[in-house]
Amino acid sequence: MSSLFGLQENELPKVEKQIKKFIHNYISNEQLKESMLYSVNAGGKRLRPLLVLATVHDFEQELSLSSYQIASALEMVHTYSLIHDDLPAMDDDDLRRGNPTNHMVFGEGLAILAGDALLTGAFELITRTETTSKKKNQLLQLLASAAGPSGMVAGQVEDIQSEQVRLSFAELANLHQKKTGALIRFAVVSGGILTEQSDVVLAQLSEFADHLGLAFQIRDDLLDELATTKQLGKKTQKDNIAGKNTYPALLGIEEAKLALEEQLRQARNALEEITNENFTPRLLQEVIKLFELERGSE
Repeated sequence: MSSLFGLQENELPKVEKQIKKFIHNYISNEQLKESMLYSVNAGGKRLRPLLVLATVHDFEQELSLSSYQIASALEMVHTYSLIHDDLPAMDDDDLRRGNPTNHMVFGEGLAILAGDALLTGAFELITRTETTSKKKNQLLQLLASAAGPSGMVAGQVEDIQSEQVRLSFAELANLHQKKTGALIRFAVVSGGILTEQSDVVLAQLSEFADHLGLAFQIRDDLLDELATTKQLGKKTQKDNIAGKNTYPALLGIEEAKLALEEQLRQARNALEEITNENFTPRLLQEVIKLFELERGSE
C-alpha cells in the first residue's frame, strides 16, 4: 500500500463489508437490522479502523481477514457510541453526518437497542475472528477496558458531571483520554497485538495513541468553534450552550491551536521512539497530518 489514500480507497471498503456481513448473518429482526445499518451506512472518515489497518501495515505485515474483522468490531463500538450520544438524554442531537440521527428516524427505543446490538455484536465478532485464542483474549479484554467503565463510558460520565464546572487543562485532558482517546488507543494497540509486538512496543504504541487522541479532541473542539454546520454535518457550538468544557473555552482559540500542534509534535516523537526494526511508520505519519487543523476533516 503506497499511501494512506490507497488504504482508505482499497481497504476500508473491506471493513464495511465485514460489518454488514455480520449484521446480515446474525441479526434476524428486520427493524433492528435496518436501524443498525442506517447508522453504519451514514459514513464518516472511519478513523479508528483506518488506524488499525495503518498500524498493521507499518509493521510490514500483510492485511488479513483478522485485521478487517478487528477494525470492524471497533467501528461497531464507535457507531454504537454515536447513536447513544445523540439521544435526548445525552447530547440531544438531531443531525449526524448531515443526516437525521438514528432516534429521529427509528424512535428512541429502537435507537437504544440498535446501539446495544452494535456494542455486544462487536465482542461476538471478535470471538469469531480468524486469529489465535491468545490474541482474541487480549483484544477482548482491551476493547472491554477501552469501551467500558474505565474507558469511554467513564469519560462520558465525567463529561456529564463536569457541565457548568470549570476544569483545568489536566482534568479535561484526563477526561478526553477516556471519552475519546480510549478507542483510538485500542485502534493502534490492537494493530500491535495483531502483528505480535512485544509489551514494550505495545506501551510505545499506546503513548503515541494518547497524544493522537488528545489532538483529535482539541481539533474537534476547534472545528466546533470555527466550522459551519454544513461543513461538519452536525450542529456546531452546542458544547458552549450546554456549559461543557472545551479547549477553546479553556485556553482561547489561539492557545488551543498551539496545544493541538504540541500534541501532534509529541505524537511524531513517540513514533520515532518505537523500537522495532521492521516498523516504518509512513502511514501513521500521514494520519498525523490529517489532524492538522488546516488539512483533512473529522
